[in-house]
Amino acid sequence: MTDAAELVRRSDRGRVATLTLGRPAARNALSMAVLDALAAHLADVEADPSVHVVVLAGEGPAFSAGHDLREIVAHPDEAYRRQLFARCSGVMLALTRLRQPVIAKVHGVATAAGCQLVATCDLAVAGASARFATPGVDIGLFCTT
Repeated sequence: MTDAAELVRRSDRGRVATLTLGRPAARNALSMAVLDALAAHLADVEADPSVHVVVLAGEGPAFSAGHDLREIVAHPDEAYRRQLFARCSGVMLALTRLRQPVIAKVHGVATAAGCQLVATCDLAVAGASARFATPGVDIGLFCTT
């Protein structure tokens, strides 16, 4: 597992804070730990008066493949899944309430909860390699945030 400090990295340049999802080998899947790290960074930038814009990016070949399905399979209990989805909803709502505009910098896949993450941002800039999908709708699943 990647060190918690590396799951989401913050880098500041002028008045722009860039938050980069740092699990490239897992296509930046949104594990519980990634959601926790992202929530903590969002709280930090919200409180930082020097930050006027937030950019959300993904390291490696993908923006985000969505929820970490391996983690979900490893925790088959309903309580864990409820906690995970509540945490994800909390992050999405925090993004919408952030005082700074949030720009998704998208390359590669943004699918499922990764696509939701993009849709929750104020603006998305998509590179030529960007691909968006919500495959859960094919089996009747969709986010409730």
